[in-house]
Amino acid sequence: MTVTYSRRVADARLGTFSHLLLRWRGSIYKLLYRELLIFVLLYCALSALYRCILSEPQRRLFERLVLYCDRYAELIPLSFVLGFYVALVVSRWWGQFESVPWPDRLGGLVSAHVQGADEAGRLLRRSMMRYANLSGVLIYRSVSTAVYKRFPSMEHLVQAGLMTAEELKELQALPSPHSKFWVPCVWFGSLAQRARQDGRISNDVALQAILTELNSLRTQCMKLYSYDWVSLPLVYTQVVTVAVYSFFLACLIGRQFLAPAQGYPGHDLDLYLPVFTLLQFFFYAGWLKVAEQLINPFGEDDDDFETNWLVDRNLQVSLLSVDDMFDSVPVLEKDRFWGESDPQPPYTAASAAHRKPSFMGSALDISVPREEMEFQSNLQQIKEHEEAHHSTPLLGGLVRLGGVHSPPPPRPGQRLARRRTPPQFPLPSLGLLERPGYYSCPQTPIHCAPPSLGPPPRRGPAPQPRGPGPTDTPFPWLSEEDEQSEPPPSSSSFCFPDPPETTPPRLKPPQGPQSRRLPPPHLSLDPPLAEGQAEPPSARGDGGAAETGRSITCTLASNHGNGSNNPSRGPSPSQPEANRQRSPNDSGISLAEGDLLGRGTRRGANGTVEPPPSTTPPPRCPPNPERC
Repeated sequence: MTVTYSRRVADARLGTFSHLLLRWRGSIYKLLYRELLIFVLLYCALSALYRCILSEPQRRLFERLVLYCDRYAELIPLSFVLGFYVALVVSRWWGQFESVPWPDRLGGLVSAHVQGADEAGRLLRRSMMRYANLSGVLIYRSVSTAVYKRFPSMEHLVQAGLMTAEELKELQALPSPHSKFWVPCVWFGSLAQRARQDGRISNDVALQAILTELNSLRTQCMKLYSYDWVSLPLVYTQVVTVAVYSFFLACLIGRQFLAPAQGYPGHDLDLYLPVFTLLQFFFYAGWLKVAEQLINPFGEDDDDFETNWLVDRNLQVSLLSVDDMFDSVPVLEKDRFWGESDPQPPYTAASAAHRKPSFMGSALDISVPREEMEFQSNLQQIKEHEEAHHSTPLLGGLVRLGGVHSPPPPRPGQRLARRRTPPQFPLPSLGLLERPGYYSCPQTPIHCAPPSLGPPPRRGPAPQPRGPGPTDTPFPWLSEEDEQSEPPPSSSSFCFPDPPETTPPRLKPPQGPQSRRLPPPHLSLDPPLAEGQAEPPSARGDGGAAETGRSITCTLASNHGNGSNNPSRGPSPSQPEANRQRSPNDSGISLAEGDLLGRGTRRGANGTVEPPPSTTPPPRCPPNPERC
């Protein structure tokens, strides 16, 4: 019978486990007192032999034997061998308990799905659950000595009412030399299939649920049969037993107290009984006794499983669930908390101290300053803050390790420090940055050192200058004072370095009808023009450049469509619409043929190409491209 002491250890207080030391039933004293008494008697007999019977030369020989046994007894790996063995036995013991069959779930399914309030339906449900319990009893008779003593033969099962005489005849008529605990499960499945054919089980899903639970119960019975069949290796059990007995046999001699007058190391005190050796015997031998008790929990020890109680309990509960409780439902009425969204059952005076507020999360008590609760609307400022503080992960980790926190991102309306070196190319507006798939990397020209270009002639009326709007500012981090402090640039909108002083190759002027041929196809990143829409600036080039040869022009396209103060270079009135139709991934770099050489070279009187005259280097681009 299992010893239960859970209520005694419900509260961890002073001396909680100390009260358990006084219990006798199921205690280590009850298991070990015989072995401990034998060990003490043998030790006292050897001590009396050494002190009173042996002669002086024999005492010297006995003393050398004691020293030898004490020195080499510690070589036995008792703690390792015994500890691993007990751990394996405990895991096996708990696995056997989890394999105990419980028919409660099966009884609930049978009561819910096998219909029929008549006597045939009642007989069907009771017979099904009796077969399920009979399968458990048959496996208990095979593994448990307590159940076998209760039902020593199959006729005792008939007399106990667990099976009928006809069922016993069919069970014994089966030509099988193996255990027949699975036969009642087959009878259960046949009854379930007959109930489905008769309409007492409404659908196949219910039949499948019943049979699935039956297979689970049969699997548990098979696990118990397997645990009883395959034990722990006998070699391991023998090794542990021999290790414990040989260690304490050596302790009987090696732990004897020798005469202090002989001056042996460690023997300067004579106590007659080795207290710590007895404690060591109590621990190690008690550990071995625990393994002996748990290796087969279906015996008759104090802590073994109560298999006879399991037989009675399972039969009573299963028959009650399918018979008396079938189709039995209490009268439905409104509960006490009807209409309440937060029901609170009352507390007694003894349980009032256990009422605790509900846990809402450990992060709810964080206090955030009110000025840091505002959402950041400037996406460019947030990106700059991330790049400044997260571009160097090693340095950032060292700073955080030192306790230095990075400043929070700037709030809207807060001015940032002026950048020493403004970028050479205008950044796109925030509308492009917020589009998915846009890459905000700096735009770089295709040609690393193109020649300086003069302003090409433009057609159309001069555009009217307009001031930048609130969203047209290409550099949102610069204030108005910073923009006003920039010097006015020249008329050139290109910011390329000086061209290399090399003479371009001489080109032959076109002859014949080739001089009147149209320029080659235009290669550009600009979208196609609609009907009636003005061509973009990158597609326009003078006729002389087209006649000169094929060239490539790198042109910067700003978001405003106004790249220069020269009226002759102004875009057409429909150019802003063309700019808005560009892809968000458009870098603004166009590849046109017939522009670069036509604008960067000139022809002499004899038709040869001459290098461009030396000009002053173009000024640095200002932050505002509209002033270029």
